[in-house]
Amino acid sequence: MRESVASAPSLRAAARGGARSLATRLAKRLIDLTVATACLVLLAPLLVLVAALIRLNTPGPALFRQIRLGRDRHPFVLYKFRTMYTGSPDEVHREYVRKLLTEDQPPDGGRPGIFKLERDERITPLGRLIRRTSIDELPQLLNVVRGDMSLVGPRPALRWEAEMFDAIYFRRFMVPPGLTGLWQVSGRNSLTMKQGLELDLEYVRRQSLALDLWILLKTVPAVFSTHGAL
Repeated sequence: MRESVASAPSLRAAARGGARSLATRLAKRLIDLTVATACLVLLAPLLVLVAALIRLNTPGPALFRQIRLGRDRHPFVLYKFRTMYTGSPDEVHREYVRKLLTEDQPPDGGRPGIFKLERDERITPLGRLIRRTSIDELPQLLNVVRGDMSLVGPRPALRWEAEMFDAIYFRRFMVPPGLTGLWQVSGRNSLTMKQGLELDLEYVRRQSLALDLWILLKTVPAVFSTHGAL
């Protein structure tokens, strides 16, 4: 009986913690839905213009669709503006990512720390421009509205990419991936891939609405910096 009574406060505390957690998730979802929908409406003319330029510039669709892993490693279709020539192979990129994740001294891709191939011949001239301004990421607002992603969270990982992660990084999949995140505003592509993954884990540990707001405010100057795309 004494044991039962003693455990009651801890059960009530756990219930309050769960309620706060649920309330935070609901508030985050409401913010995501409101902001993403408003951005899609306000940016509609720009989105239509970019889509038209892509179609006129090179053969192929304006939107690029790719399977990524979301919360709990659930697969979803991610949308981006197409920045590469249609039918471009990805073997070189896969090998590059493998080296970033497995080698003690990974390649820099063109600039110190960068985790993308800077001189990637698969990218179109227009694609380079919209990548540098992060415009190619804007269709992911649709993913936010659909609930596949959040405005803020870890970078959405490719399935084959996630298979190379050390098990310690699987905790990044405890939350939805984000259009922007702690990784992107803490150095963008000047960080190594493993440093970025560590920041993903830090976000999961520290996640809160206040942190999300801080990251969103930091995203604007990050986008307009000269250090590459988000």
